[in-house]
Amino acid sequence: MARSNGGIIGKRNLTSFGGNHEHKFTSPGTFSPCGPSSGTRLLDVVIVGGGGGGGNTKGAPANNSGGGGAAGGVLFLNSFPYSPSQGNKSVTIGAGGAGKGSLTQSGNMSGCGGSGTAGNNSVWGCYTAVGGGTGGGGGISSGTDGGAGGSGGGGQGNISSGQQGDGGASNQPDGGFSNSIRGNAGGPGGSGGCNRAGGGGGGATAVGGTGGGSGGVGGAGLALGDVFPVSAPFGDSNVVGGGGAGGSYIPGTNPTGSKSAGGAGGGGDGAFSTGGISGAPTPVVNSSTACNAQVNTGGGGGGGAQQGSPPADNTGVNGTGSGAGGSGIVLVKELNRASGVWSMQSQFQAQSQGTWPEFLVDVDFDYLVIAGGGGGGSSSCANSGGGGGAGGFRTSFPGGTKITLSTGTHNITVGGGGAGGTSPYPNGGSSGQDSIFSTITSSGGGGGGPNIQGGSPSRTGNTGGSGGGGGGGSLNQAGGAGNTPPTPSSQGNRGGNSANGPSDASGGGGGGAGDVGGNGSGAQPGTGFGGAGGVGKANSITGSSVTRAGGGGGGSSPVLGPGGAGGPGGGGAGGANAQGGAGTVNTGGGGGGSNSDSGPDIAGGAGGAGIIIVKAPGPQAPLISVTPGSNSYSIPTGVATFNVTGELIIGK
Repeated sequence: MARSNGGIIGKRNLTSFGGNHEHKFTSPGTFSPCGPSSGTRLLDVVIVGGGGGGGNTKGAPANNSGGGGAAGGVLFLNSFPYSPSQGNKSVTIGAGGAGKGSLTQSGNMSGCGGSGTAGNNSVWGCYTAVGGGTGGGGGISSGTDGGAGGSGGGGQGNISSGQQGDGGASNQPDGGFSNSIRGNAGGPGGSGGCNRAGGGGGGATAVGGTGGGSGGVGGAGLALGDVFPVSAPFGDSNVVGGGGAGGSYIPGTNPTGSKSAGGAGGGGDGAFSTGGISGAPTPVVNSSTACNAQVNTGGGGGGGAQQGSPPADNTGVNGTGSGAGGSGIVLVKELNRASGVWSMQSQFQAQSQGTWPEFLVDVDFDYLVIAGGGGGGSSSCANSGGGGGAGGFRTSFPGGTKITLSTGTHNITVGGGGAGGTSPYPNGGSSGQDSIFSTITSSGGGGGGPNIQGGSPSRTGNTGGSGGGGGGGSLNQAGGAGNTPPTPSSQGNRGGNSANGPSDASGGGGGGAGDVGGNGSGAQPGTGFGGAGGVGKANSITGSSVTRAGGGGGGSSPVLGPGGAGGPGGGGAGGANAQGGAGTVNTGGGGGGSNSDSGPDIAGGAGGAGIIIVKAPGPQAPLISVTPGSNSYSIPTGVATFNVTGELIIGK
């Protein structure tokens, strides 16, 4: 059913088929979607730049021809996610480039022919289809090559030297969608003898033909039925982006032949002309002029040719003139996934009641999943606790396997940091909590071992994403193992061992995502210090490199030396007759082990909470939202950051 413009500036035709709306822009305007002002919808968009004008020639005595103009670039955006929060999108329709008019030789044996002008860009929002390049101008001893553009113009018919004139290249940029580029190079012009025809301009799906005995054909355009799910979605504009054909001149008293065809999709035919040899009075035997490209197809204009045989003085011979390029077009199809046939009443009812089917879409996410860091071990009786291990660290960025999620709500679990070991009786630090994103689980960091006098209870560090450091005492104690439970890739590293007593032994550092925790050292005054926390890992999923998941440092008696440094990436420092430092929040850093040099029990430092960061492809960024408000999301970058447990929502 046809609907009115609705206040849209510029010409726009809009039709509706069961909720699928089609918009056709043939002049500048503004795109605004149909239906409700909320929710996300998917769009198929075709943007076609204006086609380039064909090249012309000055004619005698070289019998050369101009190249065909190129098609405007064609950019196809498949299943483009659009939400009203993006606002309306401005539309620019690129004009076609002008052809080159008739040129007279006037006895200038070395003169060049002339090129037309390039097509103008078409724009939908921030996406641009580049105008097509102009066809090269034929010359006697030189000429102008085809110009670069959305597609490249055809090369000129060249020349006494026998060299081919080059076709132009396509410089249509990628729109960030799979197979979105539609543009090709122009064909080279002919060379030597009578083979001096112009090359064909490039088309949306094929390069332009090479000039030979006749002008090169224009490159083929894009059939919209190949990209839209119906065979003829926009009627008269069913094929777009055809290249213009090169011009042809065949000398001789009785030549045969015909003009070369422009590419399907509006490309203009090249000029064709025949005549006698230089200086002969033989009139033109056969002649046709170059054709303009079809409007609103982005087709390239046809190339010109020499008009007739030259007189003896090589003056007064004109080129036929070349064809103009066709203007561009912008086509937008709003998609839905409704099945069956919907009446207009049922559509309105479904939309008003919120039961209209949602668009289904799959989004591939890169991820960084870091669990909570383990707490540092407590201390008593002049000995030291071990540092907590960093939370498990798992990521797909860069270059790893992404996670694919479909439309709907997805739970995100951010693991909290483990508590430090507590008094009154020395205890090891608690392990951090797991962080979960879809099928990816990172394990919480292991708690650091405690310290007490005597051989029991155990003072070894706990296992985890990274292991906690061993607690210092009268006996050497091992750090906990990392990467538990096992995964295909490492989550972290083991904790360091405590120093070997007999007393006042320093605690081992907790393991980090990037390295093992350091061992505690020394059991005599002035000879030791707590083990350093293992270093974390850097990752740039947000666009900036940030180091996270460092292990906590082991505690140390001030008589021996300082507590171990926290691992870079949020690990807390070990204490010296003091509580260990806490791991930094949302880094998964381990807490530092404590030291009680004067006798009272001292608790270990708490581990830092984990974090989950996911990144969607830029074109799909508008589909995503997050809860609660303490989490964040950026539409331009597609980066969602979860500091606390929440929801990732796709397609709402």
